[in-house]
Amino acid sequence: MNDEHTTSPDLQPRLVLTPDQWRERLSDEEYHVLRESGTEAPFVGEYTDTTAEGVYHCRACGAELFRSTHKFHSGCGWPSFFAPLAEDRVRYLKDESIPGRPRTEVRCARCDSHLGHVFSGEGFDTPTDMRYCINSICLDLELSDQPE
Repeated sequence: MNDEHTTSPDLQPRLVLTPDQWRERLSDEEYHVLRESGTEAPFVGEYTDTTAEGVYHCRACGAELFRSTHKFHSGCGWPSFFAPLAEDRVRYLKDESIPGRPRTEVRCARCDSHLGHVFSGEGFDTPTDMRYCINSICLDLELSDQPE
């Protein structure tokens, strides 16, 4: 990912809680992924294969992050989106935690929770050729009102 998709690490989130306050709000597994930049196992998340229409929210703070209309099946084992709901909903950080494999981390702009990573140039037939690889455990899906 090039530098145009990174944001300054000093960008301040709008919702700041102590670790103890986050632990009260989140399960141990949610805390590990959202607050400690962990990763859930592939192909086990509740939204990996979901095709329902709606808006995906940050599980930690409730911010609207992605629309189901931007979700696609990439086969990677995690929900994939080709764009966030709006660029101001996420922030980007360089991630060099795997030697020789630099990545771009995606975080919630409101609460600075880790969501996953974004990749480009993989050849997916999407409008952006971007793959936002997001942990299901970081999301809550608000279903669209469907006529019965």
